[in-house]
Amino acid sequence: MAREVTQETFAAAWADGGLVVDVREAGEYAAGHVPGARLMPLRTVSARCGELPSDRPVFVICASGNRSRAAADGMNSRGIDAYSVVGGTSAWARAGRPVAAGSAEHAA
Repeated sequence: MAREVTQETFAAAWADGGLVVDVREAGEYAAGHVPGARLMPLRTVSARCGELPSDRPVFVICASGNRSRAAADGMNSRGIDAYSVVGGTSAWARAGRPVAAGSAEHAA
């Protein structure tokens, strides 16, 4: 089962430059995402895990926390220190935290 972090823990890690991977689809990402999040749609995660570091935590986010749990599970099984963000981007935005819009620089 994927390890999860609260919004508060994630916000602190993000503020410190933590690596954020957004596993939603490109259209969802473009509509609004955590600034600096790297787009890696869930369907591509297993093929792209090699792009992620194994020496630092990876914070995985989606819309609400379901896809991020599945992605974090897969990443953990491949030796990546991954954490699913509880509540996802929806909770992030509802809390009034910054949201960026537009297409991904690191799209699949």
